[in-house]
Amino acid sequence: MKFPFAFLFILSTFLFSCGQSSLGGQGSTPPDHTFWDELLNAHVKPNGMVDYKGFIQEKAKLETYLDLLSANAPDRNSWTEAEQLAYWINAYNAFTVKLIVDNYPVKSIRDLGPKLKIPLVNDVWHYEFFEINGRKTSLDEIEHSILRKEFEEPRIHFAINCASVSCPPLLNQAFVPEKLEEQLEFVTERFINDSQRNKISRDRLEISSIFSWFKGDFTKKGSLIDFLNKYSQTRISTNARISHLDYDWSLNE
Repeated sequence: MKFPFAFLFILSTFLFSCGQSSLGGQGSTPPDHTFWDELLNAHVKPNGMVDYKGFIQEKAKLETYLDLLSANAPDRNSWTEAEQLAYWINAYNAFTVKLIVDNYPVKSIRDLGPKLKIPLVNDVWHYEFFEINGRKTSLDEIEHSILRKEFEEPRIHFAINCASVSCPPLLNQAFVPEKLEEQLEFVTERFINDSQRNKISRDRLEISSIFSWFKGDFTKKGSLIDFLNKYSQTRISTNARISHLDYDWSLNE
């Protein structure tokens, strides 16, 4: 059976578009992350604690940066992987800060579910409060449908911050393509060797629940202990006992 050329063209265009995330841009260029870098430098301490009142005072600057992100979603055909990763990490962190700033004061990000009357109680991560490429989306979509699904990069778990004490500390600089590898290495090593968040000895581990929730992300190329030993200052035995610490969801301020 023969099909008209116009039909085949429309069909091929449709099939191609189905293979692309609806959050992907078309013909966009990577945005400048300078505004975000300046805000982080000014309002995030070296230990990752956040001055949300300071962000509130510069909310106009934050919104300008967020508008830039919303209008310039990654083009998977022309952006490098580093440009895409830097974009999505910064987007997750910056929109998380916006969520807190818009609802400050709050004791925990998890309190925002009931406060905002979100249908999925206490699941603020599914709350579609911003747009990317003209479509409403959520923090959950960035983390799970994009960062975890499209990039085989377990270190993103130490780069994104959920505004809570037990989260990996928010880096006080923007992630940028030209320094991304160095930055990912830094935040991973810092988190794993942070005695407030992980207690590591040769034969016993009391580690963050992140390593339980996302274990599969860390074990694609070996065991969890293999991954930890790449960064741990203490050499861990392959037979070490593993348990996980309770997660502190208190606001990271």
